[in-house]
Amino acid sequence: MSGVAYEIVDVFTDRPFAGNPLAVVYDAADLAGDQMHTLAREFNLAETVFVLPPTDPKATYRARIFTPEAELPFAGHPSVGAAVTSMRRGLFPPGEVVQECGAGLLPITVTESGSATLTGGTPRLGESLDPKLLLQLAGLPADAYAEGAPRWAGCGLDWAFLPVRREALTDVRIDQPAAQRAGITDLCVFSWSAETSEAHSRVFVPGGAVPEDPATGSAALGLGVWLVAAGLLPSDGTSPYRVHQGLEMRRPSLLTCTVTATAGAATSATVAGHVCPIAKGEIHIPPFIG
Repeated sequence: MSGVAYEIVDVFTDRPFAGNPLAVVYDAADLAGDQMHTLAREFNLAETVFVLPPTDPKATYRARIFTPEAELPFAGHPSVGAAVTSMRRGLFPPGEVVQECGAGLLPITVTESGSATLTGGTPRLGESLDPKLLLQLAGLPADAYAEGAPRWAGCGLDWAFLPVRREALTDVRIDQPAAQRAGITDLCVFSWSAETSEAHSRVFVPGGAVPEDPATGSAALGLGVWLVAAGLLPSDGTSPYRVHQGLEMRRPSLLTCTVTATAGAATSATVAGHVCPIAKGEIHIPPFIG
């Protein structure tokens, strides 16, 4: 085998050259982890996902997800992108599938029209964070701060959440060395509209090869956990919300979400979006390194 097949797709957008670009790689079951990581560095996108045979009989397929820096247990746009692209390639029909990944077995509903709804992993709510520190790291003044205590939250991958006024989002300038020293390497800066149940967000990975992400499914899931904890979404039942991201990067993205809560704590969350095919081809297999 001299090469493996890949596709480039844009995720969380209904038109090409928007959303978050993703490399989806097939026929790579014989590759070692370091070879996969080498390919991810070659694509140099926020994430590259490898679609592999499952090891759990309950799963439809297995996904390994790499950034240029590391392997991740889970990420949103690779999960949505892999599911829709695999359906289009004929690996399975539209409907309910189960993705096996480092975060466990995650259900995904795939539609024939090219969208998917992903149910995230177990919701987690982490420790509170100092708003002064986060505002300083984001290059924002004190009056940019909005309602809600900053803290960590996630559904398989944790993010630090900083609520700000809508007009402050365009002014964010991350101090990347300071953020790395403070251990804030996964940061979502967002504004929230209670009237429309919509957020506008910017998501940053200080120190990463791709320091800002135009559409982040894992952060959108974690935002639902944060919103319930902050009292900005109902404490019981299922609540819909939407996330607009990527506007400042000229890659507008839309993530359609729900969060389900019981007694003031999130119990599950979903994120959905469309996937647009962009390119396909074959890439050489890198030499075994390990």
